[in-house]
Amino acid sequence: MKAGCNQLKPVVLVLIVKLCFCASYQLKELQVCELCSDAALNGSAVGRFCSLTAGRVEGRCCLGRDNTSDPERITGLDLSNCSLTHVDGLLKASRAIMIDLSLNPIVNISNAAFQGFIELNFIILPEHVHCPGGNTSWKKVEVKGENRLCNGQIDMCNQTGQLSINCPEHSLCAPYGPSFFECSCADDFHGYKCLRKGGFPALLVFGPLGALTVVTSLLLWVTQRRKVKPL
Repeated sequence: MKAGCNQLKPVVLVLIVKLCFCASYQLKELQVCELCSDAALNGSAVGRFCSLTAGRVEGRCCLGRDNTSDPERITGLDLSNCSLTHVDGLLKASRAIMIDLSLNPIVNISNAAFQGFIELNFIILPEHVHCPGGNTSWKKVEVKGENRLCNGQIDMCNQTGQLSINCPEHSLCAPYGPSFFECSCADDFHGYKCLRKGGFPALLVFGPLGALTVVTSLLLWVTQRRKVKPL
């Protein structure tokens, strides 16, 4: 019985550490939900979105899961009427599907503010602010009242039905937010502009480096050993 208890202790410890890490990460992620003092989402576009997707309201955020086993993530962010003059620090909401920034005295928004927001599909902005990446980055852009609606983010890798011409040969293109994309080497290719074929030569790179480290250590040990005076 004691052996069984001893075996369970490491497992329990790992679970506790994992839970603490997840809780700490989620607390940092939810800081963006407290950017506005007013936490009410009732009647707002994000509030309605949250109800339709069976999400949970937390401050100015809607939290949801893709699957029941997945951790909660920010799927909607309502920062409307928050007296924001600029937009930054939203990276913790990079997996949001919907963001509302209307009724704010925002002058302009940098495209880089939404770099990495690959799941963003709907954003509401003040009328005079352009959609991130421009109209060509969205399937539908319209102005309703004092708001500009940017709907349906366009995959920059698939606009012509082919890979982006900006990615080098032997690489794959992946969307990375409105007007952004990233290139990654295809299988069996690596190095500068994915020009080298075959697996990464770890032995050729780290072998000589390891041997040099061992030889240097031995030389230092021998030279320093000579300086040691016998007792």
